[in-house]
Amino acid sequence: MTLTRRLCLTGLICAAAAPARAAPAAYALDPEGSEVRFTFRIGDVTGAGTMPVSTADIVLDFDAAARSSATVTLAADRAATGVGLMDSALKSGDVLDTDRFPDIRFVSTSFAATEGGAVVRGDVTVRGVTRPLTLRATIFRPPGSTPGDRSRLTVRLTGQIDRHDFGASGFAGLVEPIVTLDIRARLLRAD
Repeated sequence: MTLTRRLCLTGLICAAAAPARAAPAAYALDPEGSEVRFTFRIGDVTGAGTMPVSTADIVLDFDAAARSSATVTLAADRAATGVGLMDSALKSGDVLDTDRFPDIRFVSTSFAATEGGAVVRGDVTVRGVTRPLTLRATIFRPPGSTPGDRSRLTVRLTGQIDRHDFGASGFAGLVEPIVTLDIRARLLRAD
């Protein structure tokens, strides 16, 4: 056997013996199964609302979390609390100012794997002001799916922001500054 053939054969054997590394996978958001929830405090009462996702560009790499990325845009102008007066106040120039800033945008800067999920860091832009945001992510497969099946996933992201950091300071004497986020995104593998 020639030296060239031996090198080719050795290379093929080594490649076959090495563990397969999955490539990063693109995911599309299923808007029907996704929900962005937020809570806030008004005195002793907890208020809650939802905001739809306009667009999402998500790539997940389960072998190397650092190669994952996410860019998500929320429709702030369609935020809803279920109380008309609160919705108007939330969208007003004193809080989200949705006439001038109809969207909220999050762009990831890093993913780090943790036990049972990941820490996602990025920049969020609210009212034209960009600040860092850290979210905790937990990923689930649908009940009954086979182990290793990553074609459909649900991601839960949790975190909080201080609305005053973005100039959304209206009704400061009435509404607390911390807004808690609880996001559930249903993802469908795009490739």
